[in-house]
This record gives sequence, C-alpha cells and structure tokens, in this order.
Amino acid sequence: MSHNLEGLDLSFIQKIHELPVNEVFEGLASSPEGLTQEEAEKRLVVFGRNVLKEHKGKPLYKKFLANFTHLMAILLWVGGVVGIIAKMPQLAIAIWMVNIINGAFSFWQEFRAEKATDALKKILPTTSRVMRESTEIRIPAEELVPGDVIFLAEGDSIPVDCRLINTAEMRVNQSTLTGESRPVSRSAEPIIAEGLTTTEIPNLVFAGTNVAAGSGKAIVYHTGMNTAFGKIAQLTQDVGEELSPLQKEMKSVTKIVTLIAVLTGVIFFLLAISLTKITLAEGFIFSLGMIVAFVPEGLLPTVTLALAMGTQRMAKRHALIKKLSAVETLGCTNVICTDKTGTLTQNEMTVRHLWLPSISAGELKGRDLFVEGTGYTPVGNIMDGQALLSIGSDNALRQLLVTGGRCNNARLLAPDNTKPGEEERWSVLGDPTEAALIVVAQKAGSKSEDLNGSQIMAEMPFDSRRKLMSKVHMQRVDNGFSRIAYVKGAPKELLAQCSQILIKDRVAPLTDEWRIKVIEQNDAYARKGLRVLAMSQRWLPQDFSDYSIESIETDLTFIGLVAMMDPPRPEVLDAVIKCHDAGIRIVMITGDYGLTAESIARDIGIVTSQKPRIITGFELETMSEEDLKLALKEEVIFARVAPEHKLRVVSALQELGNIVAVTGDGVNDAPALKKADIGVAMGISGSDVAKEAADMILTDDNFASIVNAVEEGRGVYENIKRFTTYIFTSNTPEAIPFMLFAFTAGRIPIALNVMHVLAIDLGTDMVPALALGAEPPEPGLMTRPPRKMKEHIITPALLARAYLILGPVQSLAAMSAFYFYFWTNGYAFTWIDLPSSGPIYLGATAMALGAVVFTQIGNLFAQRSESRSILKIPFFNNSLIWIGIASELLVLLAIVYMPAMNHFIGTGPFNFKYFLFLMAWIPALPGDEPADGIHSNHRAGLRFCPEGWAERTLF
Repeated sequence: MSHNLEGLDLSFIQKIHELPVNEVFEGLASSPEGLTQEEAEKRLVVFGRNVLKEHKGKPLYKKFLANFTHLMAILLWVGGVVGIIAKMPQLAIAIWMVNIINGAFSFWQEFRAEKATDALKKILPTTSRVMRESTEIRIPAEELVPGDVIFLAEGDSIPVDCRLINTAEMRVNQSTLTGESRPVSRSAEPIIAEGLTTTEIPNLVFAGTNVAAGSGKAIVYHTGMNTAFGKIAQLTQDVGEELSPLQKEMKSVTKIVTLIAVLTGVIFFLLAISLTKITLAEGFIFSLGMIVAFVPEGLLPTVTLALAMGTQRMAKRHALIKKLSAVETLGCTNVICTDKTGTLTQNEMTVRHLWLPSISAGELKGRDLFVEGTGYTPVGNIMDGQALLSIGSDNALRQLLVTGGRCNNARLLAPDNTKPGEEERWSVLGDPTEAALIVVAQKAGSKSEDLNGSQIMAEMPFDSRRKLMSKVHMQRVDNGFSRIAYVKGAPKELLAQCSQILIKDRVAPLTDEWRIKVIEQNDAYARKGLRVLAMSQRWLPQDFSDYSIESIETDLTFIGLVAMMDPPRPEVLDAVIKCHDAGIRIVMITGDYGLTAESIARDIGIVTSQKPRIITGFELETMSEEDLKLALKEEVIFARVAPEHKLRVVSALQELGNIVAVTGDGVNDAPALKKADIGVAMGISGSDVAKEAADMILTDDNFASIVNAVEEGRGVYENIKRFTTYIFTSNTPEAIPFMLFAFTAGRIPIALNVMHVLAIDLGTDMVPALALGAEPPEPGLMTRPPRKMKEHIITPALLARAYLILGPVQSLAAMSAFYFYFWTNGYAFTWIDLPSSGPIYLGATAMALGAVVFTQIGNLFAQRSESRSILKIPFFNNSLIWIGIASELLVLLAIVYMPAMNHFIGTGPFNFKYFLFLMAWIPALPGDEPADGIHSNHRAGLRFCPEGWAERTLF
C-alpha cells in the first residue's frame, strides 16, 4: 500500500520485522526524534484518524416495524379493516390487539443494539505518549499516524500496530487477538519469521493488546481499520444478519396458513352467494369468518412466549439466551465448533508427571513420578510407584521443584474465606503453567521460603525464539553467598545449552545417550498430550557480572522434566457421548498446538479415528475452498488458527448445509461467533466483545452446558409442533358451522360466529397452548438426529392429524352440543330451520363453544407426547397444564355467565347441568399409545467416521 506523501512508502510493511531499526525509520520517513507536528497533521489527513469505523446498521424504527409488517401481521391488519367495514368494531379491536401485543413483545425480546464494535472501541486507549519534534507529549490516541514514535510501559494498552525499536524485559498480553492468556516476550531485534504467524513475530506489537511487564519504544506502521484489531472489527461488521431456522420456518408456516385461510375464504364466499340468499356484503363477512377460523391468531404470541420460557429453562442450566430465535436454532444444530482451553478443559494447568534421570544396573534409566490431584489446590502426593516422595527425602526431586518454583513469576492464592456462600477455590496470578510448578512444589512439601527466600539478581524472560526463561538468584551458602541461575524451557532447546546432568546426588557429563533418552521421554509425554518443560541450573562464579542471555544460558546442568496438562472437565466426556448419540459432530478449532489438541480430543471422545487430520492456520491459508470442504468431511482438528481462519471454517461448514454452533471467548472469536448460526460466548472468561457478538452466553464456561442447551432447543421445537397441532385442531370445529350454513342454504344457523372463533383462539386456547410450550424435553430426545432443514413444522401428517382425525371429533362434539341444547329446549324433531337469534340460539352457541373448549382439554393431554401413552406421562411435571385448564374454564364461565361478555361475544347462559354433557367429550381426544417404532429413524449411538455416521461400538 503506497501513499503519495514525500518520502513515505508503506509497501515494505510485510517485511518490516526483518529490517534493522534504522531502515524501519527510513521506510516510514521518520526518525528517533519523531515526526514534526506539521508532518503528523498531513499524515492524519491521508491515513485518517486512528479509530474503528462502524457500518450503519438497520435503523431501530425499521427493526420495530418489521414485527408488524410480516405476512401474518398484514393478514391480521386486513382482517381488522374488514371488521370495521362490516360494522364489527369489537372484531377489529380484538384482531388488532393481537398484532400490537405480539409485535411489541417480539420487538422487546429481540431488541439488542449491535454493540460488538462499541465493545471493541472500549479496549483501545484514549491517549498515548508520543515523541514529536524530540519532545515527549501525550496526545489523543486517535491522532496517531504511521511514523509516530510511541512509548509503552507496563499496564499500557497498545493503540496501534507498531514495530518495536527498543525494549526492557517487555512482555505483552495478546489474548484479545490470539485467545492465549500467556504473556509473550517482545524484543526489538530484526527476525526472519519463517513458520511464525504475524502475532508470533517478537518485534511487533498490535492494537488492542496490552503491556504485561517491562517497557519499550515503538514506531507506528498501521492505524485504525488497517490494524490487526481493525481487521477483526471489519470481519465482525461484514458478517450480515441472517434469518434463523425458526424464522425461516415461521415464514413458511405463515405462507401455508395464509394460503389455506384465503383459499378457504374464497371458496366459501362463492358457495355462500351461490347456495344461499345472502347479499355480497353478508357473503364477504361470512368468508371473513372462514378466514378467521383458519388463521391461528394465537400461534405467533404462543411461539414467542414458548421461546421466552425456553430461555428461562436454559438460564437454569447455565445458558443465557440473548436472542429468542436462537433457542430453536440450538435444536437443529448438527455441528459444534469448539475451542479447547476453558471450554473442554478446566483451564487449570496441572503437573501430572515428573521425570528424573537415574541409572540402574549400569543402564540409563529415568524415574517417572506420578503427581496426584488436579487443579490449583496444592493437595496430592508425589508417587514413585508405590513409594511416596517429598523434597525432604529426595534431593533430585528437590532440585527439580525448586528450579521450577524459583524460575517463576506466578503467585498461588489461597481461597478467600471472607466471602460466605462462595465456593472455596485456589486461584493464581500470572502464567497458569508457572502456577502449576508452584502447586507441585507445595504438594512435595516445599515452603514459601524455599521458593522465594533468595534475592533475584537478574531475569531473562521467555521468548518464542530461544524458548527459555532464566532467573539468577543470590543464595546463602556455608561460606557466604552464591549466585545460581535457574533455567526452564522447551526440552530440545534447553538440552542444547546443557553440558552436565544431575543423577540423584551427583553431576555427570551429559552424553549423547542421555540426550537421546531425555528426548524419547519428552516425545512419550507429548504423545499423551502433555506440555513438557525441562529444568536446569548453573552455579555462577563469584566474580560473575555479565547478566546477558549468552553468558547465563550456557554450560547448564540438566535436572529433569515436568509434564503437565490442562485436565478435561469431568462432565465433558458424557456431554461428547451425548452429542454423538444426538448426531452432532464436534470440530475442535484451537490456538494450541495440534498434538496437544489431538490428545485432549481423543481423551474426551471427540476424535475416534487412528489418525485424524490436523490442519494448521498456515496450511489453511493455502487451501482452496473445495479442499477445505473435502477436509471437513473427515475427522479434522484445526490448530494455531487466526480469526479469519475460524470464520472461514464456519462459513465452509454452513455452505455444506450444516447448522453450526461456535464457542469463543476472545476478541479474535467475534467474527466467527457472529457468523455462526448460534454463537456461544464464555460468561466467566469471555471478553465483552465476544459476549456482544454471541447469541448465547455460558455462565459456567462449560461445554456440557451447550449440550444441555441443545436438548432444551430440541424440546422447544417439539413443543412448537405440539401446540401448533393443538391450535390447528380447533380450526375444524370453527369452520364446520360456516360450511353447514353454506351447504344448507342458511337453514342450519351458524353455531360459532367470528367472535366465538376469536374467543377460542385468543381466549381459551392461549394459556393451554403456552402450557404445551413449557413441556420438559422428552426422554430420548438426545438419541435422535438433528432435524433436517427441509423438515417443516407444518407437515402433511400434522395437518392430517389436526384436520382429519382430531378436528372432526371436535366438530362432532361442537355440533352435538349445539343440537343437544336445542333438543332439550323444545326443538327435539328439528335439525334445520332452527332460530338464528334469541336466548335459545345464544345458549346453543355457548354450548358449541363449550364443547370445543372441553375437547381441547382432551386434546391438551393428547399433544403432550407423540411417543408415549398419556398414562405414562407424569401428570404433575408441568404445572402450567393445570393452570391452562383452569384458565380456559374460567374464560368459558365468563363468556357464558357474564352479561357483558354475552353481549360482546354473542352467547347466552345455560344451566350448569349441561357441563356433564360437555365433560363427557374430554376422553374423546387422547389417543392410544403410539405404535412401536414411531421414532425408527432416530440415530442412536452414533460416531463420526470418514465415511459418515456409523454405529458406535461398545467394545
């Protein structure tokens, strides 16, 4: 990227890390004295302010209006207008109130401003110390430009992308970009970065990160949206909002319902004006009644409320839902992309093995010691076979653990007993790996003075090039004081600096045979997924004064190996099995190394094949889209990935037709979280940016909670189908009276008019339907595969059950009650030419309405399960069922016996003895126990293999 400013050409940025400092200044047309104010102002015009630019989203008023302008809402608005034209204002008011209440509730539940970019902005500092014209000044961070020289100190947030020009023991926390919380060392030396990702290059620092220790000076080369942080913001904003599976499904449902209702209305309008003597206006009102009968006005508010109740149940299982439609999206999720640290694991590094050199019968050996206990609680034994060891009984063990404890900057914190009611947990300050070394030392009996009782003379921080860390301590000995260098690091790199080895109590030359033995043991631990550190010491001469890396990290004495791991959460194994049984594939996408990720994935059952494919971020960059999609059809682990890599994997999975859930906690995860069908952020360790980009937040950071949420999501979808069938069932008895009126040329009066229909749909049916929305997930729900995206809520089978089986039974009940009332009131031998007004007619319509209500009570029990007999469902595991029954009976009593409701709805009172007739219809709806094999298509006990899903083997 080049700019026409004199002396400035940014085309060299890709190799800026390889250049000496003087060439970096030359390339950026700057100097150690900084830019002049005039030059800085010119560059500010060209490059723009150092801010994150935000795309304008959909205006709030459009989001609000969208809840009132979808197809179903439009249909109801038109219905209200027709009611006004037909001089039925109560009908118009009732229909419009449904629209207004449902639209407002949906908007309130779905409302959430897009705060991801705002959260990103909060991470960037507001001011910065900069060198301008040889003077250090503080300016607003948004005024920084390429070529500025800035000062960085411990605790500072870094506002721009920079190349370091000098450092003093500087370490930077890059977790916002990489997801890895371990601070990394930075230096100003030029480096050839072969095999390193951009964030791993030690002389570069990036916007959005912060200085964990030390200080330095740097020259700015990227600002604003050109920074690595800005690119994450760009990726996040570029991901558009897409309809959830449920939103797509409800659009489909609305189209089907609208088509059925309008066609029915048109057909019966034509029948009415051709078979009866009613006028066109009366025929129009009649057809409106048919449309109202077939439009389930209560469906949308019931769906909305069912989703809201699903969010409450999920919250009790540690999953907070931010967007209602995400509840059901979980139910059809068939791929979960998860990171490793903290989600699958406990995020508590634990030493599991110690290895000390030994010789037995003249043969080079090693003692593999097992460490008991997990986490940061310093409780557990060090076992050598059956023998229990401590630092007091074994000098080699003491030297190993003291080295790890002194070459260390972490602190172990005891539980805070001042906060009653909180779980007592040990915690750490600093690097989890270093904290694990303190924990194992305390398990072996080390005291605080053993690890901290000497003066620190110098420290050489860990960096990714030499992969070592050193600390020089001044320690009291018999003849005064001595200096000891404690060095730890990667085994291969540390062995290269060792010339001796400690074998029990004596020091011997480090031979090639010993080097081979140590590397073999390191590889054995690595294959088990353990992170291995080597420990060494060096006693320095009395006159030693050169505290450079080259002088200290040489001629070392190898002490032993420490192997540690971040243990899997104990409940994750069962959750993974549950996923496999449910036909859900798990793909690990992590910033960790491939072998470590594979070991964890194998331990908890995510991978089952002998050699899963491991794809690094570097390899992913060279893959075509087709190659990536082919790789995703195998068992694969993605390791050492960048934000754009994670986003690309998620997109590829979606293009293959998957519904993808993605976990994340860092700023770097925001683009993938937003792109996913369901983004899952960590509530404890997650950044504000990740939480804003996600649809769901785990309050316990636990993978098992995702699986619980999937189960709840599936339950919500099943419940939507249940109350859809329940609501549709009453459409038939609502429509039959209009049909009989039309086919008999008006000689059979309408048993249920439009207001009666609305009284059922919006009055008696609402709470019972909502009760079905609160049904707990059925047993065996997680042994079924995810629903196919082509599978709809409204299926031919559902319509057949509602309209051809249950509906006709309710119609028979309604018309029987209608005629029964006439028969018992003097019309025993007449079934046509009945009165269409008067007290007897109004009482008969109330009976017909009552029959629908009582058969809906039976229907309520019939819909509670599609796979279990009503007798096998616990009667009292859903208290809302009984509240629903009570509510519809109360509404019915009000409609029948309150004069105001009689006038508003068009009913009349009847004697209480008629309730015996109505109650007799309740058992007519609950069906027999479903036939065996109703869920014969369920995939139980599955595992993923390269050929697809196969049966899980138990042996």
